[in-house]
Amino acid sequence: MLDLEEAVMGIIVNAGQSRSLCFEALHQAKQGQFVEADSLLKEANTYAREAHAVQTQLIEADEGEGKTKMTLVMVHAQDHLMTSILAKELITELVDVYRQNAVRP
Repeated sequence: MLDLEEAVMGIIVNAGQSRSLCFEALHQAKQGQFVEADSLLKEANTYAREAHAVQTQLIEADEGEGKTKMTLVMVHAQDHLMTSILAKELITELVDVYRQNAVRP
């Protein structure tokens, strides 16, 4: 059985790490360091997948029947996950824009 508090913290920690790595990747891309940016985005994906896996476990445990107690900290964890996913998507695009602009004369 999945411990709810542990699961919530797993989402928050992993989503937060993913988001932080994405912003570091953006900083590297702004400096023209695209190898580093790509590496950071790859690492961010690892943390994002872990956070998403924990969320999936919670969804499966709930079985669509409201079995999982919804708390403010659970909502907070979901907010962290969703904002980290959005940051990852947007920053990936921005890194590509910086990369394209770097190769133009």
